[in-house]
Amino acid sequence: MHRIKDCVNLYAHYVSLNLRSAMQHKASFFLQIAGQLLTSMTTFLGITFMFMRFEQVGGYTYADILVCYSIVLLQFSLAEMFVRGFDAFSSLVRKGEFDRVLVRPRSPILQVLGARFEFTRVGRLLQALIVFSYGVRASGVEWTPVRVLTLISMLLGGILLFAGLYLMYASFCFFTLEGLEFMNIFTDGAKEYGKYPVDVYGERMKKFATFVIPYALVQYYPLQLLLGRSDCWYCMLYPLGAVVFLAACYAFWRFGVRHYTSSGS
Repeated sequence: MHRIKDCVNLYAHYVSLNLRSAMQHKASFFLQIAGQLLTSMTTFLGITFMFMRFEQVGGYTYADILVCYSIVLLQFSLAEMFVRGFDAFSSLVRKGEFDRVLVRPRSPILQVLGARFEFTRVGRLLQALIVFSYGVRASGVEWTPVRVLTLISMLLGGILLFAGLYLMYASFCFFTLEGLEFMNIFTDGAKEYGKYPVDVYGERMKKFATFVIPYALVQYYPLQLLLGRSDCWYCMLYPLGAVVFLAACYAFWRFGVRHYTSSGS
């Protein structure tokens, strides 16, 4: 318990240091937040223009899609804000700087996490919250304890899922020394194609997103319950599958650490 408390305190210290560093240039910081807000608006406008021509997409209304899109954007933005340290991990391995991480008396994962935070993603969070508020009102979602718990589990599960993907990306670097760009399909790309429920893309995509990279567990299945399209109350538990995925990614990370050989220049 004491060790866990120390890790939490150290992580909070990392957050504080990074936030204070970002606030040294306040004008730049807030301009980047505005830039993130405006950039992410392009996806929202794309959805809006789509529904100006079509009333439904795959049986989903405009409001339904806005709820889906905003939840995925919340999941991704929160994960990107606090787990983006793994995105720059390849440079640590390539330059041999991971050696220093290993000799310090703290968890390597905690140190890599604390190396980078993307607080400018607050701009995306604001847009997601605004779109979500409009979407749930327009779709007529009736809030019940089960639906509230479903939303919470979707957010937590989505954060863990994207954290696992970033961890997997970093783990590959132990063997390739360079970041694998195809992983962006599963991280940044998920933010784009995740704006629609996965069943819109067909049965094969739905199976892939259920059994391989389990997006559907934190998006499609609980969304059906949230929107009142299903009475499957235990769908709110599906996002817990992200814990299993994260555990598998962590096991891959441990495997990479055990096989790490310095590549220092």
